[in-house]
Amino acid sequence: MLRDITIGQYYQSNSIIHKLDPRVKIVSTILFLISLFIVDNFLGYAVAIIYLAVVIRLSKVPFKFIMRGMKSIILLLLITVVFNAFLTPGQVIFSFGFVKMTLEGVTLASKMAIRLILLIIGSSIMTLTTTPNQLTDGLESLLKVLNKINVPVHEIAMMMSIALRFIPILMEETDKIMKAQMARCADFESGNILQRAKNLVPILVPLFISAFRRANDLAMAMEARCYRGGDGRTKMKPLIYEKKDFIAYIFIIAFNLMIIIIGKMKFVI
Repeated sequence: MLRDITIGQYYQSNSIIHKLDPRVKIVSTILFLISLFIVDNFLGYAVAIIYLAVVIRLSKVPFKFIMRGMKSIILLLLITVVFNAFLTPGQVIFSFGFVKMTLEGVTLASKMAIRLILLIIGSSIMTLTTTPNQLTDGLESLLKVLNKINVPVHEIAMMMSIALRFIPILMEETDKIMKAQMARCADFESGNILQRAKNLVPILVPLFISAFRRANDLAMAMEARCYRGGDGRTKMKPLIYEKKDFIAYIFIIAFNLMIIIIGKMKFVI
């Protein structure tokens, strides 16, 4: 299960999406997420799925690799669907005692499930096609206007980049610790909830120690390289928009406007 978490991982490829400016990918992801919350019908979600399928195709990231990240949210997805289907008032289509499933609940549950799946996949595409260093530079460039009001943009972007970079590292470390404990006859599956939570202590303690050790090593490495924040720093690879980036912006804005316009139409599909 831990190896199925794809958030924060980078998939090496030589695709058009990989070569785009990181600012383009960050802006496109934000616009896509906003459009998903505005959409109000299934046709709008269908257009969003087509848009996402085109992006996945151009990114050359295997669809099976992207879908691995969905395994970690299956429980959350099921809870969302069940609660919306059975707790939303409306026209009853199935009842068993006091439990009632409504047509409005099923419709809302379907929309929430589709939205959640597209949110995860859309966000994963950005991290899978953009290195942590590129994300840092892109966020810093997009937020540099906040420097005028003394907001530490560089430091904020650096912290977000480090957090994303540490996700797959800590997941791998957790997997190693679990296997080591299981080799010592540790049992993480049997027992009630309290017993299972107690059994996690041999994992959490060494994991926290490892995380603090890695954080300390990173801080010492940054200090040894005379890191003093963003003031006066130059970049080895400065971000410069190219022709393909402006073309990508046009297609991104056009597709997201199409998703929003179609998604707000008042008809039933």
